[in-house]
Amino acid sequence: MAKRKPSQFSTTKAVKANARERVGQPRPERVIEEKTRRTGRAAKHKPRLEDLVRQEE
Repeated sequence: MAKRKPSQFSTTKAVKANARERVGQPRPERVIEEKTRRTGRAAKHKPRLEDLVRQEE
């Protein structure tokens, strides 16, 4: 059987392994459901001054 080639040293993996030993495993991510935008095109633009005046009346 052929000998396995040793894996190449990775600084990133070494730093992460060291952090896991000191701090512990990070918490798993929680998926947050995004709320759908129902306002549509109206939310993209500021209301005109004329429209604001008419609403006050």
